Amino acid sequence: MFIEDFFIIFPEGDVQEVPDRLPFNTLVDMNGQVLSLPLPTNRMIVFRVARICKKENKGCNETHHFLELMGAEELLPYVKRNEPL
Repeated sequence: MFIEDFFIIFPEGDVQEVPDRLPFNTLVDMNGQVLSLPLPTNRMIVFRVARICKKENKGCNETHHFLELMGAEELLPYVKRNEPL
């Protein structure tokens, strides 16, 4: 039997298991769910997958996704723009 485990690691060092692998540079929420773009606002708690590390052990693989907290200014390019008609 072979097991694959996936984890997200927050900037403070907290670890949480997630159900699937996350692509590099993906924007995720506090639960590790991928956010759909465009974002409704830049006033959200959003993390970016900054680094991925895979540990291969006998009988299992562990994939660690290191997250980086994004600031409001960094989220502006991802926000839906309201353009006048």
